[in-house]
Amino acid sequence: MDLNFLSGLGCGICIGISIFAFRKYFGTITETAKAVKKIASDAEYKLVLVVRTDLNMGKGKIAAQCCHAAVGAYEKALKRDPEGLKSWQMTGQAKIALKTDSVDEIKQIADNAKKMGLVTSLVRDAGRTQIAPNSITVLGVGPAPKDVIDKVTGHLKLL
Repeated sequence: MDLNFLSGLGCGICIGISIFAFRKYFGTITETAKAVKKIASDAEYKLVLVVRTDLNMGKGKIAAQCCHAAVGAYEKALKRDPEGLKSWQMTGQAKIALKTDSVDEIKQIADNAKKMGLVTSLVRDAGRTQIAPNSITVLGVGPAPKDVIDKVTGHLKLL
């Protein structure tokens, strides 16, 4: 084989590897820059948990139902809004528990949140302990920017 051919082949391989590494490196920087820009431009992110107080659930039951809603919202956000989920994770993962005293209001909030494109997780209880089977107990909304979620849940009081 010709020495010039081997030199050219070696240079070509080195350039190819360099371009691959360059693209991989700058692709990562671009994603990081997007996340930083999103965090800087959108103030805070939060996940709201709307709890039905008319069911008279015990504290432990409320905690368990809120956990179901939070995990459900997280799993949906992984698929539907991974960038928003990253922003929420990088800004403290705020979770706010609010209260409502009717199933009709929790359904209305869920509908309004869906119309706004927000992730929702509506929890229905299995009915093994304190409440009737298939009862709606908690609604998770978000994670999403605080100002967007407040348009749907801003009228509710803290639990």
